[in-house]
Amino acid sequence: METKGLRLGVTETDIERLRQGYYTDAYFTNTTAILARLAREGYVHRGVPVGDIEVEMQFFPRRQPFAVLVGVEEAVHILRECAGFYNSDPAGDFINAFAELEVEAARDGALVPYHGDPSFVTPVLKVRGKYRYFGQLETPILGVLTEGSRIATNVYHTLAAARGKDILFFPARFAHYKVQPLHGYAYKTAVDAYNLHHRTASRVFVSTHAQGAYYGGRGGGTISHSSIACFLGDTVETMLQFCRIIPPSVPRIALIDFHNDCVREARAVLTAMFPLYLEAVLCGDEQEAQRYRLFGVRPDTAGNMRDSSVEPTGDKESDMGVNPRLVRNIRSALDTAHAAWDIADEHRLLAASYCRDVKIVVTGGFDVARIRRFEAEDVPVDMYGVGSSLLENARGSTTDFTADIVRVKIGGVWQCLAKQGRQQNANPALEAIT
Repeated sequence: METKGLRLGVTETDIERLRQGYYTDAYFTNTTAILARLAREGYVHRGVPVGDIEVEMQFFPRRQPFAVLVGVEEAVHILRECAGFYNSDPAGDFINAFAELEVEAARDGALVPYHGDPSFVTPVLKVRGKYRYFGQLETPILGVLTEGSRIATNVYHTLAAARGKDILFFPARFAHYKVQPLHGYAYKTAVDAYNLHHRTASRVFVSTHAQGAYYGGRGGGTISHSSIACFLGDTVETMLQFCRIIPPSVPRIALIDFHNDCVREARAVLTAMFPLYLEAVLCGDEQEAQRYRLFGVRPDTAGNMRDSSVEPTGDKESDMGVNPRLVRNIRSALDTAHAAWDIADEHRLLAASYCRDVKIVVTGGFDVARIRRFEAEDVPVDMYGVGSSLLENARGSTTDFTADIVRVKIGGVWQCLAKQGRQQNANPALEAIT
């Protein structure tokens, strides 16, 4: 299998310091240093030249019931560039020894089961060869697999909770900026995997260009609370100037909670944009019409706020934040807004269609549990914007990866050897890396 799909040129792999063990737990670098010294000395233990011991190491996840695999392509890239040794001590020239290794790997996007017993696992990566060539790469490889697969698995479960509705990927502000490319790639891989297994057509929406770097995507977005503030709190004018200046290819989504009155704001934006849309349609200018097509509205009401359109009941979950009653109020307001417009009768059907087509995108503290509640109640949400919950470990579970030596070669013959409770396992999905 040749690695493909990942734009490795933008991963900014720190090859030199990976080779030097800069990112490696010290006990691995100690081990490879000892083995390298013993190899030079010709040391033999129990008839085996330990310095050049050949091993089989398997890497596997421990997320129940399964993990969505991400990071294999980057892990193989690390092996390809960094497996080997320096020909003198202190470090001289680096001798790349990847060609002397046998590497097998599953593909990014695979669903990898785990049932809680580390004796019976599904390996996603196997490496066979002299341990001193690749032993100190264990730490960064495990980190790449763990970080990417954690995000991807969280996204997959979030899509399942949303019944395949689009999930906007909004965790950029909750993590160090340098991990955005890996996170965005993990998100896209999860969306692709979910679509494949559920025959859905969920789309990919990242918010930063960096999140799209690994696969060639671009970040998208419309207006923020700060942009409305720059227009002195005028949401309508903010949207009109956005529509006028930003290319029509960018979906127009209005943020409608600035004044804690989502229904009024949604109607005001619709009322201002439709005449411009209608004028372009009547002129036969489809591109200009798209400039003023309102794709969606986004309530982002804080959890300690009750929107003006929501009658108080005294129940916080029912009253505060982006709650089901608020979303239903917005949907009703969108669908009926055209009834109050002073337009010719022949344009009524177009106006009604324009209003009904506007999506509702909800944001603000959404996670799997909350999305499940919304979906169970058939709340008319079209898209969920999700942030910090996509970075967290699942309750009662992690997406940790681990690696074990499970066989060693003695006298040219592979023999099983692993720590107690671990053993060699097979995975028919593994493919040889060329």
